[in-house]
Amino acid sequence: MVDIGLGLTLLAVVIWVILLTFWGQFWQIDQLLEAPPSSQAHPTPNSPLPTICAVIPARNESDVLPVSLRSLLCQDYPGTFTVFLVDDNSTDGTANVACETACLLQKEENLQILQGKALPSGWTGKLWALEQGIQKAKELSPDYILLTDADIEHDVGNLSRLVNKAVEENLDLASVMVRLRCESFWEKLLIPAFVFFFQKLYPFRWVNNPNKKTAAAAGGCILVKTEALERIGGIQILRQALIDDCSLAFAIKSSKPSSPIWLGLSSLTRSLRPYPDLGTIWDMVARTAFTQLNYSPFLLMGTLVGMSLVYLASPLGFIWGIVTSNWLVAACGLFGWLLMSLAYFPIIRFYKCSPVFAFCLPLIGFLYTLMTFDSALRHWQGRGGAWKGRVYQQGG
Repeated sequence: MVDIGLGLTLLAVVIWVILLTFWGQFWQIDQLLEAPPSSQAHPTPNSPLPTICAVIPARNESDVLPVSLRSLLCQDYPGTFTVFLVDDNSTDGTANVACETACLLQKEENLQILQGKALPSGWTGKLWALEQGIQKAKELSPDYILLTDADIEHDVGNLSRLVNKAVEENLDLASVMVRLRCESFWEKLLIPAFVFFFQKLYPFRWVNNPNKKTAAAAGGCILVKTEALERIGGIQILRQALIDDCSLAFAIKSSKPSSPIWLGLSSLTRSLRPYPDLGTIWDMVARTAFTQLNYSPFLLMGTLVGMSLVYLASPLGFIWGIVTSNWLVAACGLFGWLLMSLAYFPIIRFYKCSPVFAFCLPLIGFLYTLMTFDSALRHWQGRGGAWKGRVYQQGG
């Protein structure tokens, strides 16, 4: 028993050493899209500024639109910019609120509201709404299309920074993982970890390296070159994807050699979506966790075992070593625990949470493991992919 305990704690230490040193430096907060110097606040190319169209899929979002839509209509981008909001069969007056918001700002000419058509078979609701908005936006021949969610409050310079980034680095896609709400206890405990696990799954440095196959994007804010979107066949090739943002990034990055994309964090542009309790966060994760595993029972088992080893072996080894007075096991367990806390601390600091939360990663990992298993259960029970009153099922 002692040999097994020592072996598992040593293995966990080795895993964290590898993750910290060889896994794309995923834990560092160094891929950022923040405010540039004032002299670079706007794109200043010799050619005309790119024409931008934003597409917002909105289904029952009347409560957040007065803030989110206002932030988008008030962008400081000096080029041509038009917003297309697709009302996805809302029942709460979403279209009326959007119209009123634009009128109050005297920005009616910058907003077009589309009434979404009935959801056809084989499409997810969000992607069908995006498809309708994109097809309408293409009438203006935009150079780039901004895909954004209805619950995102954009910093006034967010679009300018994205366009700067895309033009200067000739990117086919530039995406920002916006700052998620982190106010309640459960948000502080679990939301930074959501970003941390995403970074570990898709190290941002690897995503931003055109020589790496790793591709990802954050669906709340994606600026995509229209030519690149047409090159892959449009949004319709992703029409059944529940994790549509990463699917889009992969399709674009792999569509031709040296097709560069970029993904980073922002503390200025933020999500308005609240996750005040454990249940709301649990549902968010369980909705697509099993999708990420391609609905594979084998990948599920591997994930459950792997998560337990990576996040639980060290603290359990530390406690077991203390109880049994096996100081070698205790020391290895403590060292592994400190390594994972070190990796987690930068995102905790980014979200301005107490450093104490950095030591809670084993508990957090355990909860996310349960969420992943529950995601599989929901899929097998026919309740997978539920969102906004719709349930999406896909085969394994």
